[in-house]
Amino acid sequence: MSRIGIIGYGSFGTALSVLLSKKDHEVRVAARNAQQLNMVSETRENTRYLKGITIPQEVKFFGDDYGEAVSDASIVLFAVPSQSFRENLMKAIPFVPRDAILVNVAKGIEQNTNLRLSQIAEEIAPNHSFVTLSGPSHAEEVGENQPTSVVAASLDPGAAKTIQEEFMTDRFRIYTNGDIIGVEIAGALKNIMALGAGISQGLGFGDNAKAAMMTRGIVEISRLGMAMGANMETFAGLAGIGDLIVTCTSMHSRNLRCGNLIGRGKSVEDAVNEIGMVVEGIYSCNAAYELAKKYSVEMPITETIMLCLKGEIEPLDAITRLMNRAPKDEGDR
Repeated sequence: MSRIGIIGYGSFGTALSVLLSKKDHEVRVAARNAQQLNMVSETRENTRYLKGITIPQEVKFFGDDYGEAVSDASIVLFAVPSQSFRENLMKAIPFVPRDAILVNVAKGIEQNTNLRLSQIAEEIAPNHSFVTLSGPSHAEEVGENQPTSVVAASLDPGAAKTIQEEFMTDRFRIYTNGDIIGVEIAGALKNIMALGAGISQGLGFGDNAKAAMMTRGIVEISRLGMAMGANMETFAGLAGIGDLIVTCTSMHSRNLRCGNLIGRGKSVEDAVNEIGMVVEGIYSCNAAYELAKKYSVEMPITETIMLCLKGEIEPLDAITRLMNRAPKDEGDR
């Protein structure tokens, strides 16, 4: 049995706390919203983020006291939005034991710096092993103990193997992967493509358009990832095409639902407010575009979605813009 501290308690943090507790780990949770955690502790249900899932009594809550949650932990799991990862890591790291493994489940790129989350961890906690857990894994289904497969990606093979062993169950299968660049880029950019798929859906277009968005989307994702040093095989795996499929096709996906609302005429702000949770693709889009420029990678879908989110072109014009691009050979990379 391991002591695992969890920082943040949205949908995926909740689902993993249930999974880990049922594996007999000692699970301790802290988050910025102490009032919400107190309510969850009393009701044993996170009605805001994962309604209907009973949280075991063994999961302990410590409000916003990060020290209590992570002290003596062998693993510290960050389940916070990508844009608040830096802030939460800085708050928690003074209390994290020296040999603890840091695990992240957010999928995004930090705005302004355009850094991947493992790069932020390298800045703030360079002496800790860092693992990203990613793949097609809607929290709703993980919480219901439905079969799910993900990857544990790290530059430290031993840390990835540890997370594989500590987190894996007969319904939550984990593969290790040493390509953390590819896994992080795939996880962040699939949210952008899901926004595009949702916009297309909201405009009334069908499966053909969505399939094209997904297929050409993985081309863009892999282009950028490989320019940054990733392995092509990653984009054909769970963190790549696997996560892209589930995020672009399931109404569990907040990015897909947000894009759908935008395609139906709502403003970006109104669409995000209606979703009621963080829509990571909104934040990652501009960062991905800036990275594309930095690495001289052509990413027309990302650029067009960014212009649409900024209100510089209308959703229908965005689709037309992509369809009217100059003819190309499919193998032209």
